[in-house]
Amino acid sequence: MPDSTTLSLPFNPAGIELDRRKGLSRQLYQALRLRVLDGRLASGTRLPASRDLAAALGISRNSVVRAYDQLYAEGFIEGRVGDGTYVAQLPQSVAPAKKLSTKVSTGFSTSLPTALSTISANSTGDLSSKVIHSGALQRLEQNHLPMPPSGPPRAFRVGVPAFDLFPFDVWAKLNAAFWRKPDLQQLCYGDPAGDARLRGLIAAYLRSSRGMQCSAEQIVITSGAQQGISLCAQLLVEPGAGVGIENPGYRAAGHAFALAGGRLHGIAVDEEGIDCAALAAAEDCRVAYVTPSHQYPTGLVMSLARRLELLAWAERNGGWIVEDDYDGEYRYTGAPLAPLAALDRQGRVLYVGTFGKVAFPALRLGYLVLPPGLVEAFAQRRAVDVRHSEVSTQAVMAEFMAAGHFQRHIRRMRRAALSRRNVLLNGWPEGLAGVGELPAVSAGLHLTVAVDSVAREQQLIEQAARVKVEVNGLSKYWLPDSTTPLDQRAGLVLGFAAVPEPAIESALARLRQAWGE
Repeated sequence: MPDSTTLSLPFNPAGIELDRRKGLSRQLYQALRLRVLDGRLASGTRLPASRDLAAALGISRNSVVRAYDQLYAEGFIEGRVGDGTYVAQLPQSVAPAKKLSTKVSTGFSTSLPTALSTISANSTGDLSSKVIHSGALQRLEQNHLPMPPSGPPRAFRVGVPAFDLFPFDVWAKLNAAFWRKPDLQQLCYGDPAGDARLRGLIAAYLRSSRGMQCSAEQIVITSGAQQGISLCAQLLVEPGAGVGIENPGYRAAGHAFALAGGRLHGIAVDEEGIDCAALAAAEDCRVAYVTPSHQYPTGLVMSLARRLELLAWAERNGGWIVEDDYDGEYRYTGAPLAPLAALDRQGRVLYVGTFGKVAFPALRLGYLVLPPGLVEAFAQRRAVDVRHSEVSTQAVMAEFMAAGHFQRHIRRMRRAALSRRNVLLNGWPEGLAGVGELPAVSAGLHLTVAVDSVAREQQLIEQAARVKVEVNGLSKYWLPDSTTPLDQRAGLVLGFAAVPEPAIESALARLRQAWGE
């Protein structure tokens, strides 16, 4: 029997304002829901009959019924047979001793926040530590990627190719053709190693352009080079084991290995490449990450003697070499160099390739060429994260390659990068205090010039930023615990492919003014 103290219309509609130009039932639902969540309608509160509430608000009964139905469906209210409609018993609310009326506010909150999260809005500090394992969180805090520069490319952004020259019209036609009549089999869950046709075409391309004796069965498609590096870190590195990485080097690779629990050993780079004697001295290292075709960021090319020495280290120690050939297509004198993977006879090299440096970064399409015994494990590990790659990008790239567009585009990109490199070299301000001579640039998409101190490096970067020119500091590419004196780490890293020649000339003119040539 209903409580005798409960009025026939216990709910006070005061404060509910409905805009009659918009959906009334939706507005009423939102108003009642908010009152439940912030405690103004406590658990156990009796709500008025739909007819009574409609009369009180001056709206149709159907609007009230629809609002109640939504609240029922989401569990905010419940019906009691023969006894009316009540606010449901929600978590963290205090069960009342008797049915409550909202005619007179109690002033107390149910402590249930209006957001759906159960974390209090008044909580302070970094809540990540409460939901993430502390060791993993600490590694992430120390090894994460910064946000990329915003806005369209500008001089002298590093790591960006001349994607203003990409044949988007061709790509759009191939993409449209795929979706007009897709192969239904391709729309199901596929092989986590990637599209078979694309893998075969990549293998054929690498055999002809890099001299690599590889097959489609050795290739795993990835979402860019970074995912390929991360997979290597996850499967090759035991927690606490040493990993040799170039210093200075690609910090994002170091982050991946550190997140996997590896202990990073920064191995010095000289004029021939990574110092194999120093790598051998790090006795706990069984994995080495290198960029031999165009060392990132110094631009050095690893000598053949050093390549053979590195392969011997891996064979002697049962180690693995992760070879990142991020911009190997860009060789301006002669053919692209044969990678380490082409010299490997013992199956110790894992080759990381990407389409991002010949197409555009947002494509997020890369690949690994693996020793045969590792392919299944890498495909299985990748499937845990993403199941398999997005199908249309793979299918369209396969057609793009099969039709000859890929090779033509690479030739166009190589000519464009060479032309843009020449504009930078010819227009670079001369006689800058504390800045060394520009190096010869025979490969890649960037160059590095020495600066005599970190203070001078930062001054030049800040002055460039004021005239909207991007210049990276070489000092940022070193590991924090490097033993090399700080000022010997200074330099400027400049990408020269991101924008057309007129934009490069304009940027150089602004730099000459900003740097007071």
